[in-house]
Amino acid sequence: MARILVVDDEVHIANILRLTLEHEGFEVHTANDGAEGLRLARELVPDLILLDLMLPSMDGYKVCRLLKFDEKYRHIKVVLVSAMGETQDRELGRQVGADHYLSKPFKPDELVAEVRRLLGQPAGESA
Repeated sequence: MARILVVDDEVHIANILRLTLEHEGFEVHTANDGAEGLRLARELVPDLILLDLMLPSMDGYKVCRLLKFDEKYRHIKVVLVSAMGETQDRELGRQVGADHYLSKPFKPDELVAEVRRLLGQPAGESA
């Protein structure tokens, strides 16, 4: 079972993501700020992180950079999830090592398909 960490300060969004992914068979953990997300990422070493950009204590770009530039954690797939979908936001995401950038709002099936793609799972396969 693939392990996913959802880091989003909007609790209702984190819960929607958690429920959607759990329904698909993933093990899901959540964090509500950047520092907690970084701590949990290092503790749990998930297969994938869904990471909001606008977070209290530490933004998503910094969390991603700290993980991707650390040999121990760089293998973790990171999907930046944000309402900030401008070209420069996406470019900064690439620069800090993100594997994908998903703009809010998004459809749950698009999210699940991207998660499965990044984890190398065929569509519809149990996590």
